[in-house]
Amino acid sequence: MTIARSRQISLQDTPYYHVVSRCVRRAFLCGEDAHSGQSYEHRRQWVVDKLSQLSRLFAISVCAYTVMNNHYHLVLKVEPDTAVNWGDREIAERWAALFQWPLLVRRWYQGESLIEPELMVVQQLIAQWRERLHSISWFVRLLNENLARQANQEDGCKGHFWEGRFKSQALLTESALLACMAYVDLNPIRAAIADRPEESDYTSIKQRLTDTKPAAPLPPLLLPFSSRSASDGLPYLFTDYLALVDWTGRAIRTDKRGHIAAHLAPILQRLGLDTAQWLRQVTMFRRQGIRAVGDKEHCQLFAQHCGQRRCHQPPL
Repeated sequence: MTIARSRQISLQDTPYYHVVSRCVRRAFLCGEDAHSGQSYEHRRQWVVDKLSQLSRLFAISVCAYTVMNNHYHLVLKVEPDTAVNWGDREIAERWAALFQWPLLVRRWYQGESLIEPELMVVQQLIAQWRERLHSISWFVRLLNENLARQANQEDGCKGHFWEGRFKSQALLTESALLACMAYVDLNPIRAAIADRPEESDYTSIKQRLTDTKPAAPLPPLLLPFSSRSASDGLPYLFTDYLALVDWTGRAIRTDKRGHIAAHLAPILQRLGLDTAQWLRQVTMFRRQGIRAVGDKEHCQLFAQHCGQRRCHQPPL
């Protein structure tokens, strides 16, 4: 049974969510159609460009992403406090980059004198836009609508491009966040599209590795990793994350075609992670019916805050 999106998101439990959206039937987001020989590879850049725009406008940061042939993965961090701190004019400016303002808002922005009922309408619209600018549903809606419109126009057809609603999973612990990011960044390797992270095009790990100036801040698209002198990014060191992704990618999976050679990374000992349990957790993100990933205690709290009696969590 379909569960309302409001009952799948609980920001008091976690700001981190894994999002997956798939194309309907044989529609191609990217890749090459073996029947017609037509290539859709250029569409990968569409995804990255739109992600870049939305992550600059929304109070939602992108932690990880990968663009596959018929679906994409995102790991998002919702930052409602950032949206709360934006002024009314900034909210209006951000919304104007996505939609046209009503005439009343334009008059208010230009400093025209408005009567009290008109000001109330403007304030209601600003409050609504503030909520939407830290909504995962609106973020993915604008991403998918834009991609569907471009793809249908290029294909000369109409109708659904995406396979129903997007799938979301709450990442309730740092371990779950780390496992999901590794899972997302390793998707091209598991699908045997690439044999190493640094050659996995249109992934967050490739973007992080190919920045021209390592000392410069990352582009707006990606939430940066923490450094030893600052802790306002992802709660890991980038070098540790790379080592863990490399080790996880070297583990052979019988249900997947691709892997890289085995190697143990010291990060597993530093984080106190059991290797067998870690690998099982990384595989959970592709299983059906998993709406939240974390330990039993965090999953139970998440279910309560979403108005549910329990949250299905198979044993690791």
